[in-house]
Amino acid sequence: MAVEQIDLGSKDQVGQFLELPYRLYKGHPLWVPPLRIDTRVMLNPDKHPFYDHSEAAFFVARRNGQVVGRVAAMENQPFNQYHGTRQGQFYLFETEEDFGVAQALFQAAFEWARGRGLNQIVGPKGFSAFDGYGMLVEGFEFRPAMTMMNYNPPHYPAYVERLGFEKEVDFVSCYLSAEKFAMPERVKRIAERAAKRSGLEVRRFKSKRELVKWADPIGEAYNRTFVNNWEYYPLTEREVDFLVESLMTVADPRLIKIITHGEDVVGFLFAFADVSAAIQRSGGRLFPFGLIDILIESKGTEWVSLNGVGILPEFQGRGGNALMYYEMEKTIKEAGFKHADLTQVAESAVQMRRDLENVGSVPYKNHRVYIRSL
Repeated sequence: MAVEQIDLGSKDQVGQFLELPYRLYKGHPLWVPPLRIDTRVMLNPDKHPFYDHSEAAFFVARRNGQVVGRVAAMENQPFNQYHGTRQGQFYLFETEEDFGVAQALFQAAFEWARGRGLNQIVGPKGFSAFDGYGMLVEGFEFRPAMTMMNYNPPHYPAYVERLGFEKEVDFVSCYLSAEKFAMPERVKRIAERAAKRSGLEVRRFKSKRELVKWADPIGEAYNRTFVNNWEYYPLTEREVDFLVESLMTVADPRLIKIITHGEDVVGFLFAFADVSAAIQRSGGRLFPFGLIDILIESKGTEWVSLNGVGILPEFQGRGGNALMYYEMEKTIKEAGFKHADLTQVAESAVQMRRDLENVGSVPYKNHRVYIRSL
């Protein structure tokens, strides 16, 4: 077995790196393949804004010429500058069920990170906020909500722990039943009073044309909302544009809501019809028929993914939270969904976790980010 760093200029090597999980999980009933068009952008420094300020290296392990494992090693320089750290990241880890492969891959990642003067490595942690954080450690019996969360077999966390990684932070996903999700009348009154007293207004959209007009303010609010979160760092203008463009591509305007204070966006709720079943059927391909199937699935699915709920810190104690949860209930019930997945709430978001418990949510998946000293 040999480990090598791939050449991002080689179409064949990039393809071999990207194809591995499709082979490893072939026929798996719960794995949702990433959209192939999205994964290719991750390995394209000319297209992904991460490479404007940071670097990544991609390693594969081969046995008898066949790729049997892979991992990405990264350095997010703005994150390190903001937090005063010297951390590397790992991401896109996949391997056959062989600890020796995992050990060899991570050794290559460790050497790359040490060569850059880094003293820790954290992960799984991707290129953008929509990539999902952590390695699945609880909830292996549930299908991920679209491609917004990683899925992995139980031996992955066992391997990284054997390599000396320890828990850094957990991201819990919560299940909400439309039948049981009920905002207490007291909270609804708080929400209504907050709107009047604080000048908060909920804006809804009927078309993408209306939504696109608010793209820049939404991006600015997103960049300011999570300043107290573990994963935060100031996004560049191009990163904000990249996230907003990704949002606009898949958004159903009926499921996107914002809270404004005057003309300023101070909160948002991003919800997406869960089309993971269609993505499974297409194998991650949009063409020639995958996109049509996804559009059909979006009209009939009973599941919705809530992957982006936030209020600016200065409005969190002024009823903004109550107003947002009120709108969450409406989003789920008015659109006819029966089930909701509130995707990846960091354990450091204590107030949000309490709020979710109060409205009847149940934690049912846990993704763990690991850390190791170098």
